[in-house]
Amino acid sequence: MLEGPRVVGAALDRHAALERVYVGTGAATAFAPLVARLHGAGVSVVELKEGVLEKVGLTRTPQPVLAVASAASLAFGPIAGTGAVVIAVDVADPGNLGTIIRSAESAGADGVVACGNSVDLHNPKVVRSSAGALFGVTVMQADDPMDVLNTIGASGRRLIGTAARGGARYDEADLAHPCALVVGNEARGLDAAVQERLDVLVSIPMAAAAESLNVAMATTVVLFEAARQRRLAGVDR
Repeated sequence: MLEGPRVVGAALDRHAALERVYVGTGAATAFAPLVARLHGAGVSVVELKEGVLEKVGLTRTPQPVLAVASAASLAFGPIAGTGAVVIAVDVADPGNLGTIIRSAESAGADGVVACGNSVDLHNPKVVRSSAGALFGVTVMQADDPMDVLNTIGASGRRLIGTAARGGARYDEADLAHPCALVVGNEARGLDAAVQERLDVLVSIPMAAAAESLNVAMATTVVLFEAARQRRLAGVDR
């Protein structure tokens, strides 16, 4: 389920398969341009009676526009392209995973794989915080992180893990060529078994007394460094 006119509009921009859209009383008029776009795309729009939206919405104060879309994620498999891929291992917070997906799309990454005990890619907060990017970049859900690492590593991508400290400087690592950025749980980071499978571990230097960045923020920093390196190397898409 997608909640809010901005998220629904962003999904429409990315040609998401919207099955039906529900609007609250007066919303069809208030968001007439969006409704017109939906009709133009052949999407059914249903106006709900007063009070119904509050019963079906997923937030405490539901948005006046709700949409049902086909599942956006794929089963794990080959990922096309030569850019960066994000492997999220045990990322538990839906806001973090959604932001990682949004950053991956913005930085031109080839895809995001959520594995281990990561939150479901279709969690409502993941959908909201991705701001439509869930439909704009390849997203996959998998079970065993080691299977994911072995498969992606065998495809020729270097496995680059992140750690709060102890790794090489992130901006000194080779991120211009095919690689997978492996990020871990908010509290525990990457476990020892995962770290042993990596080609390199990188860290973002912190100034003053700052301990670390939030996992979504750190992923964003490294993804855009990868995009910068690819532009300089002349291999950006």
